[in-house]
Amino acid sequence: MRKWALILLLVLVGSAVLYTVAVLNFAYSSGERAGYVLKLSRKGWICKTWEGELQMLAIPGALPEKFHFTVPDDKVAEQINQVLGKQVTLHYDEHVGIPSTCFGDTGYYVTGVEAIR
Repeated sequence: MRKWALILLLVLVGSAVLYTVAVLNFAYSSGERAGYVLKLSRKGWICKTWEGELQMLAIPGALPEKFHFTVPDDKVAEQINQVLGKQVTLHYDEHVGIPSTCFGDTGYYVTGVEAIR
């Protein structure tokens, strides 16, 4: 009986690990957002992640919208820190179904940044 319980436990843990790896490596969607990076900070008690906020360019007469994002790569975070307050385009991948906030507070992972001006 213990043997079957151990096998079941290993299958469950292995399935959870495979699911997490798949969710983090395959993007649901990719895109770009333009605006001004308002903040970028490293957050978390145990799992430190870069979390940011982009104020998107507003259409005249509309309220500005904020885009919350996560930056998994320290090099990209450094590039974003260099263009804080400037108009930029962020390239991102959206990952759906991430099982923990240990990988970031949002499902939007920024992969690159370009300064517009």
